[in-house]
Amino acid sequence: MVHVYNCHPFASQQIVAAEQEPGLVCCGGGALFVVSAGGCKIEAYDLQREGCPLICRFGSMGSVHSIRHSAVGDYLVTIEEKNRATYLRAYTNWRYQAAEKTRVGVRLLGHFLRGSSFCGAPKEQMEIIEIPLFEPPLCVACCMLTGDLLVGCAKSLVVFSLKRQTLSEQLFVLDFERVLILHLQGWSPSQVAFCGGYVALQSELEVLVVKLTQQQKNSQSAGEHALLPEDIMTEAGLDEDAEMKKDDFSPLYEQEDFFVFPKHQEMLGSEAQDCGVSIVLEWTGIEAECRGDMNVVYVLYRRFAPDFFEGCSVEETHLQSLQLHPLYTDKEEETTISKRGEPTCMFVFFSLPNTGYMYSLKNSVELVSTYQYPEKALQSVLTDRFLYVITRNALQCFTVRCSAVAARVDDPYIDTTMKACPPFTMEVCALRIQLFIGLKLLCHDGNHIVLLTAADVDSREDIDRSNRKNISRKTSMSKSTEPADSAHGWNLYVISSVSTLQLYREIVEYSRRYEQASPLSQSCVHLLSEAHLLLRAALLTRQSCEPDERAQLQDAFQESCAHLGDCFSRFDKKDCHLALPYYKMSGLSVTDVIQRNMAMYSFSSQYGKGFIFFLKHSLYEETVEELSEDMATKVLEIFSVAEPAQIPHVVSSPSMLRADPNIAMTHLRQLEGSGSSSITLSLCMASLALRNGDLHSYRQHMDLHSEMLQVYGFIEEPKLLLHGRGKSLMPTVLSRHLRDTQEGLLVAAVVALHENSKIRLEEADCFFQELCCDGAEVQSSPQLLVDFWEALLVASTHDSIIQELLFRLASVYIDRITHRDHNTVKALKTAEDLINSCSHYGMLYPWVSILTPVQFNITDDHQEDLHKLQSLLCGPSLEVLSILPLLEQLSDTDNSGLSVHVLCATKLGQHESSIDRLLERCPQAIISYANHELQNDKLCLWWQKLFPELCERTRMTGNDNTILLSALKETLLVVSVELNPLEFLDLLPDDGTAHFFLPHLLECSQRNLMT
Repeated sequence: MVHVYNCHPFASQQIVAAEQEPGLVCCGGGALFVVSAGGCKIEAYDLQREGCPLICRFGSMGSVHSIRHSAVGDYLVTIEEKNRATYLRAYTNWRYQAAEKTRVGVRLLGHFLRGSSFCGAPKEQMEIIEIPLFEPPLCVACCMLTGDLLVGCAKSLVVFSLKRQTLSEQLFVLDFERVLILHLQGWSPSQVAFCGGYVALQSELEVLVVKLTQQQKNSQSAGEHALLPEDIMTEAGLDEDAEMKKDDFSPLYEQEDFFVFPKHQEMLGSEAQDCGVSIVLEWTGIEAECRGDMNVVYVLYRRFAPDFFEGCSVEETHLQSLQLHPLYTDKEEETTISKRGEPTCMFVFFSLPNTGYMYSLKNSVELVSTYQYPEKALQSVLTDRFLYVITRNALQCFTVRCSAVAARVDDPYIDTTMKACPPFTMEVCALRIQLFIGLKLLCHDGNHIVLLTAADVDSREDIDRSNRKNISRKTSMSKSTEPADSAHGWNLYVISSVSTLQLYREIVEYSRRYEQASPLSQSCVHLLSEAHLLLRAALLTRQSCEPDERAQLQDAFQESCAHLGDCFSRFDKKDCHLALPYYKMSGLSVTDVIQRNMAMYSFSSQYGKGFIFFLKHSLYEETVEELSEDMATKVLEIFSVAEPAQIPHVVSSPSMLRADPNIAMTHLRQLEGSGSSSITLSLCMASLALRNGDLHSYRQHMDLHSEMLQVYGFIEEPKLLLHGRGKSLMPTVLSRHLRDTQEGLLVAAVVALHENSKIRLEEADCFFQELCCDGAEVQSSPQLLVDFWEALLVASTHDSIIQELLFRLASVYIDRITHRDHNTVKALKTAEDLINSCSHYGMLYPWVSILTPVQFNITDDHQEDLHKLQSLLCGPSLEVLSILPLLEQLSDTDNSGLSVHVLCATKLGQHESSIDRLLERCPQAIISYANHELQNDKLCLWWQKLFPELCERTRMTGNDNTILLSALKETLLVVSVELNPLEFLDLLPDDGTAHFFLPHLLECSQRNLMT
């Protein structure tokens, strides 16, 4: 059921003063072309000027059966008949005929390209181009993007490319080149459409849409085409296939006793290639070799079965009004028709006598709208804003969903909480059904609709009554002189459409009638949605309007969003959530929205779910404005009636900072008294008590739950601790108080927020930086932030987060050890605590403890930082390469720095340099280091590196160095076990100290004999 409203999309009408009865009409480029009933004279009228004055008239070379205008090239193409032969002709430079006695040139297609005969012809003249074909033309279409021609014949479609040759700076010549033939098997088109590579063809009850796509050139196929005859390949094979196909189906259609109807069928996308219609491409153009290969992609196939429709017999049931309609949006930079690129959307429209169908072809192929006509339709025309349909006695104006489809292609945020648009599946409606008598033809150009009427009347009164019809109650008709032939019962009307803003305001005013009758009326929402789509179409498409007019359209668009937001805010149904995006798009503040809804609910204590949904989301978001005290109080009253359980979350919102704490506490106590006590409620009441300076009440509420349960409360409502998002994140009064009194709870709560995806790591960093900037310490990495990193490292399981935390902590530890700044804030966890609770911190190696014992000559403040860094390096997770640049600032002149450097070198496999460093700086740790590190594949370093170094250093220092002698003896014990006597003997120095090694050599020999 189509909604029918009584709006006024038409502004005025004019009667064209044609001298003879029109047989055909078409329009384009701001001009109306009228073919006389005899078919041999064409008149052009100016649609842009008052009264539609005559531009020029010229004769055709035959009787015109079909006429089309192309905006690209501004030419006419006709199918004409003369002497029982059918011709295809193009009329270019027709505007020169406005000057009297202007010459007309007639030539064949491509004539001026071969030879210089054209150069001597007059320059400013209309040209008639004869376009030869192998088959008689049945139908023709012009591509509105390129100006190319598509000609439908009985067995093929022929594509002609528009060519332009410049003669001088002001003069150019148009011509055509036949570039492609699409051979059809078993199909004869009655109507064709051509646009942007899409080809639509229509027979009596079938529609097929394909797209011509470019492929990489195939050298083999190019060679085959080069061998074909110049004009066309042999069609015998194609004809045979078509005949065979026809013979296969002939039994169904040629039975004497019965007739089988084909069934309804719809194939979308790749399924359409199984429709049974075969298309074979043949390149014929001069530039075919450099164009590459084209491919046919099947897009849509629709077949209808003949049926008895209302008012239509089976014989009258056939398709009509085939049209391809592109839609551009403002995102494309090109503004001229000839430079347009790929359209945002492409639609195809076709119609049965009682039903029209519009499909979207780009991205996904789907049915957008179905139009049920009140009576039998004669012709339909699709535009960006409307679908115009004529019946025998009425002009009908239907709404379309082109802008709804384009909006979703153009903006990825449509259908989210940020933006909304009425769905393209919404039922269409008829804005106006205007009565006319004897409608015959319809065409459209820009802001004008052209109607041809030819009423079969016998009395002058009926004609006069028809002519006196006023189709606008707001704008009087333009006065024009009636043509003399109007007494014979025909008229040619030019109807102007009203502006988008004027029609928008009328529809909004119209919707108020339904709103007054029923605030929840679906008709009100429907009308406002139609008004919204009208404005969206004007803003999306390339309408040439002044900046002031565009600003007015934008203001009206925001106003329409506000109206839709008002409608959906009243709803309690599933669509109530749409109040949020529409209010956001309206540009209204939260205060404005509250005031609008309070006015609507002034006589009722109930609030719509859509309004409450908007309020909740607006208050819970971090980018909303801060409400005044009065408005915050009003919000508390609204939620106390609508959703009392949400009051703790509402009070915690940053928008409610100006709310009176006493009033808020009153509402919270009422909620607590109703038996709805919760952890979040207690924390919220504690926060309000803190804002009032009531520390006793604050402690009472905080003591109601353990710290672990309080962490769960902060997870449920993070705004108790922090407000804002990103770098603008700010701590609350409660979080500042916890910093000074319960920093462990604060850190645990923020860790829980991070692990539950309530806050990002960078946001947590900003939070602690801001929290500590007015505290006891002011530095780049305050201790509370380091405590958070350490706690998060214990809890996190994400590898990327773990590596980031390890790097940050190592950086802080190295920085503190290097600069030895005095830290007045004590860490929450010691190195021992982290080793026991976190797998990323390892036990200190024995040799590390020798280098830096617990009582080391370093300040107590940084003893823990050193041990934590050493523990990280002893653990399994830290990637040493990531912190190597940081080690440059850490000196190894003392044992603290030496321990870190040796740990890093050892983890990188640099054991030999580590042995040198330890022997030089701390030889007492060398045996412990060797016992721990020189194992498995590094065991050979005992005798290859450590033993020679000890021998050399002992010889240089003498026997007085007991540390080196002890280390040498420990090394000999290991070497004597791991090597056989000969290998051991080769290691001994030849400086006359063999007696020192003889006991170890003897032990090695005895062990070797035993084994």
